[in-house]
Amino acid sequence: MNFTKMQGCGNDYIYVNGAEETVEDKPEAARLLSDRHFGIGSDGLIFINPSRVADFEMEMYNADGSRSEMCGNGIRCVAKYVYDHGLTDKEELLIETGAGIKTVYLNIEDGYVESVSVNMGSPILKCSEIPVAIRGDEAVNVPINVGGKNWYMTCVSMGNPHAVVFVEDVDSLDLTRIGPGFEYHNAFPKRTNTEFVRVFDREHIRMRVWERGTGETLACGTGASASVVASILCGHTEDSVEVELLGGTLNISWNREENTVWMTGPAETVFEGKIIT
Repeated sequence: MNFTKMQGCGNDYIYVNGAEETVEDKPEAARLLSDRHFGIGSDGLIFINPSRVADFEMEMYNADGSRSEMCGNGIRCVAKYVYDHGLTDKEELLIETGAGIKTVYLNIEDGYVESVSVNMGSPILKCSEIPVAIRGDEAVNVPINVGGKNWYMTCVSMGNPHAVVFVEDVDSLDLTRIGPGFEYHNAFPKRTNTEFVRVFDREHIRMRVWERGTGETLACGTGASASVVASILCGHTEDSVEVELLGGTLNISWNREENTVWMTGPAETVFEGKIIT
């Protein structure tokens, strides 16, 4: 099976052309190939498939084999893959995901995609639709007890669930201890991604993320989007924010008149290879 390793802000995935390759057990393939000691090493496995309703489909699996609806860094790399491999010459694409059809805009330099802007769609704030099992219609700055400590979270779905927590010091947090407590908390029927955010000023935040099904990653596009939405809802920032992640920087804005979140960031190819079994 031919594959391409790609990353966006350090959020790395294995990409496979689903029109050319056949994999019978995709969850198991994701688990095996994502292993950083015995496999290729990645945050998950993404198949780029033909679509009847869009230009392409992004079929995504986390490192533990579970399905994921959407990945902001992943979809930027899908756009780069299909353009750089000559599967399209369009600079505006529709990509089908588990969270609906997303529009992406490609920034081309010297014949290759350097960065991609993504229409991430409208943030979902209704608790029953995120989902988060707490009282009330929305979860904005609400308490939750994890690991014997009370935290305050704002919950947002960008097609997948996120719990955003604001902290004074994001760098010293032990996410390997704290993250699973949020992910598997009974408040989250479908588990959750958790973002820990420090606000520097009205246009700049720093974020670390514990991703559902993977653990801590260097970046998360949907998480950065959810964090900016939460920052605005809690009155911390303006509508356009630079998000500093462990693996790089994303620019996120929320057009509240149109209720649309936009993300712009890099997409890079790491290497290509062939798996022989």
